[in-house]
Amino acid sequence: MKIRIEDDFDLKKIAESGQCFRWNPNEDGGYNIVASGKVLNIKQGADKNEFEVDCTKAEFEGFWKHYFDLENNYTQIRKKVDKDEDAFLYKAAEYGTGIRILNQDPWETLISFIISQRKSIPAIKSSIEKLCKAAGTQIQDSEQYAFPTIEQLGRLSISELNDCGMGYRSEYLYETAKNALSGRLQLDGLSSMDDEALLAGLMELKGVGIKVASCTILFGFHRLNAFPIDVWIDRVLKNEYNGKFPFEKYAPYNGIMQQYLFFYYRNLEKH
Repeated sequence: MKIRIEDDFDLKKIAESGQCFRWNPNEDGGYNIVASGKVLNIKQGADKNEFEVDCTKAEFEGFWKHYFDLENNYTQIRKKVDKDEDAFLYKAAEYGTGIRILNQDPWETLISFIISQRKSIPAIKSSIEKLCKAAGTQIQDSEQYAFPTIEQLGRLSISELNDCGMGYRSEYLYETAKNALSGRLQLDGLSSMDDEALLAGLMELKGVGIKVASCTILFGFHRLNAFPIDVWIDRVLKNEYNGKFPFEKYAPYNGIMQQYLFFYYRNLEKH
């Protein structure tokens, strides 16, 4: 089936933006995406606004449209950046045009970013796939596995988590699953909190610091004003903003601006 997306939408930039770990390139130039127990193959057509997807219209409208955050107009959000007032962010937003903040599952996002600590992207992806195969349910008509539920992850021992390449993170994952099973961690309850309380609640978990918590609320709870600070963003703030980013100007979309800055600066450093 073919769909049209008139707003900013670039598969490669989203895949490389650091927010998702189960997007893999296909030989035809498209991407294979696994999310919430569903699989989608999507590629751009000859027209930059046209995309081919291997799902029905009902499936796209019922799940994938929201997953890609197509309800938000990113072209309009980018217009908040004034070229004369903030030339660096303007360049970053132009370079990163097409990035969107996906609506990802909070549980999967939390666990994925706990895993992500001090790992390279390929290593993170490899560990997540091993975890899905070890504990998740095989997706119908697919060779892939859904991300483990709280109950499924809670059945794994620390030794079994180690076998998935988790290293010291195994203890964090084990404790997080036990907290979720016992009710001490209630993601539904956290979702009703404001950003500050949500951050604080996540940071009560072992192995969850401010960076993992910030990534989780931005990419898993879709709190678009969250602004995770990693090594790249720390450099941006120090080198381009004298340590003071104008958060009030870009609220409630600071998380989108963060993605533009992260993507631009990381690629700028490579060249």
